[in-house]
Amino acid sequence: MFNANHSQKKIIHIDMDCFYAAVEMRDNPEWRNVPIAVGGNGPRGVLCTCNYKAREFGVRSAMPNSRAKALCPELIIVNGRMSVYQQVSEQIRAIFLRYTDLIEPLSLDEAYLDVTDSPLFYGSATLIAEQIRRDIYNELNLTASAGIAPNKFIAKIASDENKPNGQCVVAPENVSAFVADLSLIKIPGIGPKTSEKLKAYGFESCADVRASSVAKLHTIVGKFANALYQRSFGIDDRVLETKRVRKSLAIETTMAEDIDSIEQCQVILINLFSKLKLRLAKHDDRQISKQTVKIKFADFQQTTVDIQSKACIEAVFIELLQKAMTRSNNRKVRLIGLSLGFAEQKSMDNQCQLALF
Repeated sequence: MFNANHSQKKIIHIDMDCFYAAVEMRDNPEWRNVPIAVGGNGPRGVLCTCNYKAREFGVRSAMPNSRAKALCPELIIVNGRMSVYQQVSEQIRAIFLRYTDLIEPLSLDEAYLDVTDSPLFYGSATLIAEQIRRDIYNELNLTASAGIAPNKFIAKIASDENKPNGQCVVAPENVSAFVADLSLIKIPGIGPKTSEKLKAYGFESCADVRASSVAKLHTIVGKFANALYQRSFGIDDRVLETKRVRKSLAIETTMAEDIDSIEQCQVILINLFSKLKLRLAKHDDRQISKQTVKIKFADFQQTTVDIQSKACIEAVFIELLQKAMTRSNNRKVRLIGLSLGFAEQKSMDNQCQLALF
């Protein structure tokens, strides 16, 4: 049996509360007590996030504007101000740096902090998290939630336990009990489809996984089986990635009206390709490894087609588009996206180790 208490690290996961919407409410006090969401204009737009008032009506992120408005007619949808959110995110990171330089940002509004060796607050990760949240509120007038645990997996789950504006501590000796009844859908990497597949085989909680084996899980979730089995015992040996390397570059657009001809799709693709090339110019030191086309149909089902490639080639994207469109089954297209995968960069440390051995 695994021993989840073997790691005594002190990891904090900080997650801002409805970040984009919170910034808008802060800067526009008249929106503080009304349901608001941040997203694109028009009925074709999709919400990035919404405040807790809107969530009371069932409004959620990634929801089409039309659906959100149907659930909450009073919903105010505002355009996102990404430059402002990025600026606030930098201010939040500056606060983190007062307490540790071991920071792994996951997005503009969340990050892992390793405070294992911090002497602050007598080495108490709980008190450090409380102070960070206090600093964010006092200086930026925004609230954050936190999870404190021996590893990244537990810390991330814990940060969602007492939202908004709260925190949850999972001590090493409590990890096993905390995880046992955890629903598998809460494990990062398990989406709705995988969750339903596992449920069909009788796996709904971590306790169910513990009672099985990696071999059995492998027949259901493939190579994710080993990680899933470890997570069911609360084990996560991943270290913080303080220097994150971009793994891909993507661009997409949602059409104002659904389109259905390959010629129309190709016009959109060519326009996206030119924009993707401009973005790629900022990453001219990276080796391309893959090209991918994504299509979302009118019924919101999507498909992707990719191919190994060492260059960004328009003709390859067009060929992938044609292949993806064979799956349309007469459905119209509402979104087209292009992406490039980058080859993994070998660090100097890795090269030295290879040379040594």
